[in-house]
Amino acid sequence: MERVSKENYYLDIAQTVAERSTCLRRKFGAIIVKNDIIVSTGYNGAPRGRKNCSDLQFCFRDKMNIPRGERYEMCRSVHAEQNAVIAAAREQMLGATLYMACVTPDDGEIVGGMNSCMMCKRVILNAGISKVVVRDTKTEYRVIDTQEWIENDDSLSGQFGY
Repeated sequence: MERVSKENYYLDIAQTVAERSTCLRRKFGAIIVKNDIIVSTGYNGAPRGRKNCSDLQFCFRDKMNIPRGERYEMCRSVHAEQNAVIAAAREQMLGATLYMACVTPDDGEIVGGMNSCMMCKRVILNAGISKVVVRDTKTEYRVIDTQEWIENDDSLSGQFGY
């Protein structure tokens, strides 16, 4: 019997968390793990008490033809990574790993090649998370050392998107 790798085990959980997302563009799920214990989970959706895009049945950013990775102030959602960080105590995040998965809203297909946006990178860095593992396929993933985000500061590039 072959066991699923620990990385894919946690990515499977992050993908399940993404099913709670209320975004009409992409459903993201994130979990923070430290010492093999799940510290918190998060998915993208409107702040508590506000209507979600899925309730309104439209996306402001789609209506305005805003490309992905730009003009997040026009988005109603709090990102999955941000919600996971909000739900955890900082001491639990120091040196932890954030696992992230993204699926399409229509059929739940895995969306590979994703990365955290510039805003989420800043939040992850300030939280003290040391690694981000991003699902690309059912079995393939990328491991990002957050130190790379410090050494290769994309916020200085003038390029948007992710």
